[in-house]
Amino acid sequence: MNIIKNKLDIFPKGDTANQPVIFIHGFPFDHNMWNNQIDELSSNYFCVSYDIRGLGQSPVADGQYTMEMFTDDVLDIIEKQKLYKPVLCGLSMGGYIAQRAVERNENLFSALILCDTKSAADNNDAKIKRAEGIKKINELGVKRFVEEFISNCFAEESISKLGEVYKETLNRSLNFSAEGIKGCLLAMAGRTDTTEFLSEIKIPVLLICGEKDKLTPRHIMEEMANSITDSEFHTIPNVGHITPLENPNTVNKIIKDFLSRKVKLKS
Repeated sequence: MNIIKNKLDIFPKGDTANQPVIFIHGFPFDHNMWNNQIDELSSNYFCVSYDIRGLGQSPVADGQYTMEMFTDDVLDIIEKQKLYKPVLCGLSMGGYIAQRAVERNENLFSALILCDTKSAADNNDAKIKRAEGIKKINELGVKRFVEEFISNCFAEESISKLGEVYKETLNRSLNFSAEGIKGCLLAMAGRTDTTEFLSEIKIPVLLICGEKDKLTPRHIMEEMANSITDSEFHTIPNVGHITPLENPNTVNKIIKDFLSRKVKLKS
């Protein structure tokens, strides 16, 4: 069942009395990328996923987004859903949002989980690549962009291994609007750098990266982990950028173990 708050589609699952965990999906996906984790965790945790504005079932509006707007949305969900000390879990663009939310108010959170993401803002080359993506959408259409981008997110063996799951994931994203996709590209290009903040983080942080991640090579996340006082880093073998979908069993085990050790369940 979904709840519409602040024009965003929110998908809660589990007992509201349990420790909350917020899942923030990557680009250009929707909340469904976390289904395996939520199915596994919702018996002991109150899991909240949502569609980032412009993607999934959330409205596009004018397509003019910033990372600060995305962060405002997370903080608004926490306030409106009355979530006490949630764990924040984000992948890729969702990781950018999660880091910025913690930077803005770390006291709101009990722990942070970062999957296949980075702390550095886009350099000039990355900004040009975002611009080229927008140009491709304008000239060739959003479906062409999405097909090429998503295929690059997964390890080659994952695409064949996942079969229908990959096709369903791709087909959902193919239905997203050009305005929403371009708005997210603009937001990512304009985000701030959270690298210096890493050393100031006091809550426990779990970092997960696919061994074959082309978009966020694992050495980047290892460097992030080395900068965070209370952190642990795990590499998922033989997968790419979308670890929760490519190897859900291993990712679930790592997350469950981390939460059991680092986050005290509500009694």
